[in-house]
Amino acid sequence: MGNMSPVQQVQEKARNSQELPSADAEPSWQSRCLNRLLRLLPAKKHLASAVAVQEQVRKLARRPASYKPTGMGRGIEVTLKHVAGWPVYSTASSESPNTGNYVFFLHGGGFINEIVADHWRFIAYLTRHAHVRCVVPIYPLAPQATAKDLVPATGDLLRKLLEDAGPAKVTVIGNSAGAGLGVAAAQWLRDAGYRQPDGLVLISPAVSLSISRTEQIAIAARDPMQDIPGIIELGRLYAGDLDVTHPYVSPLYGDFHGLAPMIVFAGTHDVLYPDSVDLAAKARAAGVPVELHLREGQPHNYAGMPTPEGRQARAIILRAAQGLT
Repeated sequence: MGNMSPVQQVQEKARNSQELPSADAEPSWQSRCLNRLLRLLPAKKHLASAVAVQEQVRKLARRPASYKPTGMGRGIEVTLKHVAGWPVYSTASSESPNTGNYVFFLHGGGFINEIVADHWRFIAYLTRHAHVRCVVPIYPLAPQATAKDLVPATGDLLRKLLEDAGPAKVTVIGNSAGAGLGVAAAQWLRDAGYRQPDGLVLISPAVSLSISRTEQIAIAARDPMQDIPGIIELGRLYAGDLDVTHPYVSPLYGDFHGLAPMIVFAGTHDVLYPDSVDLAAKARAAGVPVELHLREGQPHNYAGMPTPEGRQARAIILRAAQGLT
């Protein structure tokens, strides 16, 4: 497989394991332009070193970011309640606030950054177009909150939603750190004897914070948003007194038997994408239905980007939220 592209290598593995990732396609001109634009933004600099991450943590401690909903638009009701000390927002269509399936949304941000306007716009998009009710926990951030406490608390909040949902379906949707937290919470539910959600939609999931693969060094060079030293430091902060390979921190190392069906989105310009490939393989081996949408030349969180590839991913996500997949 030495002369194959990353996606072709995954496809070859897929033919041997019955995995069926997306077709190998050249990135659109829009996504190529977006990759160049992303390189001009400061995101990668914030992950260039442990010192850069620590400075970001200090900055946020001095001036915490707002987590309040913004950019939701008309026709959406937003309510707030506190559960076990966490703010938990719920969104619903103003026309039918008490009907529809549920989405349990877990935002990204490396466990140190608060939910942002782009997340809220995506939540509004799901609420409006999938006609779902979104439940959005504002979970506490590292280093004050670590995986040892965050995973069980998230799992218990999801448990309560599953109990209250009645016949409505519950889909967990998370991006990046939130996707990793979603997998860990699902493993916690299984281990505690509770039922699974109806599905897990994982957008560029951060399921291993150890960053231990040699090939990730080469991938990091083309990743326009992330860098290895910063991710390792994020993992250290989030792990607290756990090992970074503990399944609460890096659920890729956990047991996948009995988990909910998964839809995984990853791009080959994302330093985390090899872990998505292994995630799909491990889940499949454990009997979990998996769709892996691996796209050539796409960056971290491409499913939320204003590109043809992003729009295609969002169409799949809408169907999953509606319970149609």
